Amino acid sequence: MRSPLHSWTDLSKPQRTELYLRWSLYSLPLLLLPITLLAAGARADLPGSIATVRIALLVALTSTLLGLRACRTSLDHYLKRPTDHLRWLAVNGAFAVAGSWAVLLSGPDAGGADSPHGKAFASTVSLLLLAMAFGPASIGLSLPRAALAALGGFVLVAPAMVPAGYGVAGIAGMLVSALITLPILGATCRSFAWLTSVVWELDAAREAQSRLAVAEERLRFSRDLHDVMGRNLTTIALKSELAVQLARRGREEAADQMAEVQKIAQESQREVRDVIRGYRTADLHAEAIGARAVLRSADVTCEIDLGEHADELPAPVQSVFGWVIREATTNVLRHSEADRCLIRLRTEDGRAVLELENDGVPDVPFPSQGSGTGLRGLRERLAAHDGELTVPAAEAGVFRMLATVPLRPLIRR
Repeated sequence: MRSPLHSWTDLSKPQRTELYLRWSLYSLPLLLLPITLLAAGARADLPGSIATVRIALLVALTSTLLGLRACRTSLDHYLKRPTDHLRWLAVNGAFAVAGSWAVLLSGPDAGGADSPHGKAFASTVSLLLLAMAFGPASIGLSLPRAALAALGGFVLVAPAMVPAGYGVAGIAGMLVSALITLPILGATCRSFAWLTSVVWELDAAREAQSRLAVAEERLRFSRDLHDVMGRNLTTIALKSELAVQLARRGREEAADQMAEVQKIAQESQREVRDVIRGYRTADLHAEAIGARAVLRSADVTCEIDLGEHADELPAPVQSVFGWVIREATTNVLRHSEADRCLIRLRTEDGRAVLELENDGVPDVPFPSQGSGTGLRGLRERLAAHDGELTVPAAEAGVFRMLATVPLRPLIRR
């Protein structure tokens, strides 16, 4: 069985934030029962109060359970998830009105006895019940409709205060208290829902950013492939058509044209292989600057240290390191929830070493641990220069990757 702490670490940052905000929101209806208990304790020794206290506690417990359900469904509705929030809002609101009537009419004042403390207790519980109904309504309904619902609830509860012995001043006092309490409660609940929605919107924007980075890479590759093959294929088509015409006429030049077609096809094959293997230049500094900009837009702090001798590295080494940075940036965006990222270049023992590190790695297997397609591609690029890609052990939640290339005369394979 998984421990609660382990389950918490398995959640993504948006899920953790939503869980925190949800329970912050749920704490509002959960406070109803303790407040009622405190108020009941203050008047437990009053004559004739036992029945009212029992009814108030039963109503508070039921209202807490209904309020939790109404908060949950209303928040799901605010986050545009399928839910039956209107039904639970209606049940919660109807019970708040019925519970208020039960509490107001159960006290000794309903029989004509004068008990200011009893009136204060009953009106407080009634106001809390209305507040617990208005909180979820402020999330699941538009603000004007929630305000109308709160006004309608007070209008339905006010008649019960007359037989309970409340005068005009008592009813007006409760109205003023409602006008002060309910807007504050509604703004608080709405803020929790809004913050939860913003977190998910930011996560969606971050995911879109990572998809755009991948799409940009695919577009760049398609553009390079078009630049290489477009002209050559057009030339091959024209020369092949010319060779056909010459062959039909019995001209010896047809063989010369086909020889040129063969030469162009072989050259195209070599150029396509160069594109696929990444021999086209990927500027190291440009890729580092681009990685910082992309990560910063995703709210990831990126520290880059290319050292003083980056420009002195052979051009093929700079190019392959540029590809490593590009792929690593894509992995950080797509497969982690990083807050920081480190890119460091150094030389040691006759080798150039590019170190990349980021936090925010979930417990689930990280695609970049060695089985991902992108990492296999980088290993192929580095192997072409006698280099290697390693993923050394790191502390929990941290991913490290080392790309090394020997600093000696490089021979293209």
